Amino acid sequence: MNDVKLSRSGWEACRREELLAELTRLQDENARLAALLREAVPSHGKHEAAPPGDPSLVVHSTGTSALSPQQKVHLFRSLFRGRTDIYPLRWESRNSGKSGYAPACANEWRAGICEKPRIRCADCVHRVLLSLDDQVIYAHLAGDHTVGLYPLMPDGTCYLLAIDFDEESWRDDAMAFRQSCDELDVPVSLEISRSGNGAHAWIFFSSAVTARDARRLGSAIISHTCSRTRQLELSSYDRLFPNQDVLPKGGFGNLIALPLQKQPREHGRSVFVDETLQPVADQWAFLASVRSMDGRDIEGAIFRATGGAHPLDVAFIAEEDQAEPWNPPPALPKRLAGAMPVSLTLTLANQLYFEKAQLPQSLLNRLIRISAFQNPRGPIC
Repeated sequence: MNDVKLSRSGWEACRREELLAELTRLQDENARLAALLREAVPSHGKHEAAPPGDPSLVVHSTGTSALSPQQKVHLFRSLFRGRTDIYPLRWESRNSGKSGYAPACANEWRAGICEKPRIRCADCVHRVLLSLDDQVIYAHLAGDHTVGLYPLMPDGTCYLLAIDFDEESWRDDAMAFRQSCDELDVPVSLEISRSGNGAHAWIFFSSAVTARDARRLGSAIISHTCSRTRQLELSSYDRLFPNQDVLPKGGFGNLIALPLQKQPREHGRSVFVDETLQPVADQWAFLASVRSMDGRDIEGAIFRATGGAHPLDVAFIAEEDQAEPWNPPPALPKRLAGAMPVSLTLTLANQLYFEKAQLPQSLLNRLIRISAFQNPRGPIC
């Protein structure tokens, strides 16, 4: 009997791998067809009619193209690709005003089945996770609900990289990051966040790349920005999506909110912006013009960003027990260029504080870099 169980378990594991491989193949094919669609859609020079009650999906054509609602959904999904077997849905409490995201469940709040809040969703035996499809994306764009994306795939790959800027200086930080991308020939798209008090920088890949490589790219661009353009906050190092190299056991990885939801979009938020951080007039024409990055170009971009040094001087490791990330890498230079202060006053409280004005920029960059280390698994979300 035990042999039968093991055989069945092995078959199920193989079947799962086959389905994941087929899912990846279909997603790649969908992206290829969407790219062909962006090149082949004729110009009509008029507004495309959307279904009654959905004016938010109308394209205000500027002579580029006019897409049907279905084409817009396909275009959207060709760029914002992640897990499709599950998706997070935004919730907001009318009583407390608190909000957040939770995996969409078919049994949520069903009488006699759902036992929230007595039982946590993760512990519920009646949990039935819903899959991400065209209808869900359509409802998101039309404003029926707000959807997020889990960008980290079960096999440790991803189709996009997003960087979140939400500190007080988010405008300058986002523009500096964009400038670095331009200098490094990395295609990037900036979006004002849903709150209007932050920005997301999106880098889309033409096919699946390892999350580790995508995050190495993001770290290298941050390093380039800090050394060449502007010193970013330490928190910027922990704002990469995917936030992990591998999927945490029992979790889905970190999520990021999808853009272009109707309600914030009507107020100039959750939209893509130009070089001056002003909303692009035709969001759909903008998406159709987005250039994806070939995964084979990642290493070249990292080299250009770091000059051959390791991104952020961070020990990127395959397994958590193969290195001590708090130790600087062997290649770390012993001396920094420029005059250093004779002394430095430190204050030890809940954290270690010092006056940044006392330090040269090169030393500030080094201190912040060695304060960041890779967490290949991250939290369970």
